[in-house]
Amino acid sequence: MSDPGLPLGFQYAGVATGVKSVAGTDDMALIFSDREATIAGVYTQNLMAAAPVAFCRGRTPMARGRVVVVNSGNANSCTGQRGTVDAEAMAQAAAQAVGVEQDQSLVMSTGIIGQYLPMQKIREGIEKAAGQLAEGEEAFAAASRGILTTDKGPKTVSLSIPNGDRCLRLAGMAKGAAMIGPNMATMLAVLVTDAALEPDSAQQALKKAVDASFNSISVEGHTSTNDSVLLIANGAGSDEPLEGDGLADFEQMLDQACLDLAKMIPDDGEGSTHLVKVEVVGARDNDSAHRVAATVANSNLVKTGIAGCDPNWGRIISAVGYAGVPLETAKLGLEINGIALFKNGEPVPFDEQVASDSIGSAREVHLLLVLGDGAGKACFWTSDLTVDYVIFNSDYHT
Repeated sequence: MSDPGLPLGFQYAGVATGVKSVAGTDDMALIFSDREATIAGVYTQNLMAAAPVAFCRGRTPMARGRVVVVNSGNANSCTGQRGTVDAEAMAQAAAQAVGVEQDQSLVMSTGIIGQYLPMQKIREGIEKAAGQLAEGEEAFAAASRGILTTDKGPKTVSLSIPNGDRCLRLAGMAKGAAMIGPNMATMLAVLVTDAALEPDSAQQALKKAVDASFNSISVEGHTSTNDSVLLIANGAGSDEPLEGDGLADFEQMLDQACLDLAKMIPDDGEGSTHLVKVEVVGARDNDSAHRVAATVANSNLVKTGIAGCDPNWGRIISAVGYAGVPLETAKLGLEINGIALFKNGEPVPFDEQVASDSIGSAREVHLLLVLGDGAGKACFWTSDLTVDYVIFNSDYHT
């Protein structure tokens, strides 16, 4: 069930520190729990992981976290030993600013790679944010703005489920618009909940949710150095850690929240005009289906075809063929927005203008691929590839 209310026991702030080149732009967020919280994390698989990723990996899952500080505009990535020292100092400053122990803080960064953090601005920003911590929608919205880079706007979600005579709430914020390609993307996400979770349960639930959401999106397939998703569970809305059916219900809510946030990222792809859902069914297993869906989604020829509203099924079928998954070609089929273009390994007659119009008139385009009779299935979301994307990223440097 949807619920506009935010989880109990959290405070938020978003401020401008001057790290971004545009004066007055919010570029820092602080998220604070009024009690010790379980925090789980899932991170990029890029071997050049940024200093804040390495820092958080070393601390999660944790059972007594209290504060997360996020800066945007500077990724603190590929910055060597100084980057490590700065990430630690940033986390320490956040802990001191809110009056908790040093091992109860986490840090996230996003932005330009290869630049050192301006630590004086970072420290001053943390103090400023700590002074503005507050509950409620306005503070949550400010924090959601503070983590953005090239995003058109904040990406947030709020859900709840019944829990006896009360309810458990989950809210999330995310950023990301380009350099998007699992595992995961140049994206950050923080989810907060007033459910009580054991660290192992939280970690397992988050990993499962991320695999079906943030690890199933792309814009151009570029795996970033800073990807991080955190789940903070402070137990303010439940007396005991969830288990059994209660935990299963929470996991379903977490799955939905992650998927909702993840889809907003390719939908906000720089210069994009379409959100593309690639659905694969009938595969040998789910992993095979996911591999095919990801291959199709990351094909520049497929993406440019969608941008041009061109129902060029040959590009899509060709991408299926080089995905590295065994195929029963005689069972292969493709539909675009419900219009059959290819079935049982052969083309079928269709009205190209009608198919083109169906792409042009819809923000979300649905590609359905049938591989055979297997039980494997997967969905993957991407954006189309436009001239505007190329221009933006050839000029971009914060």
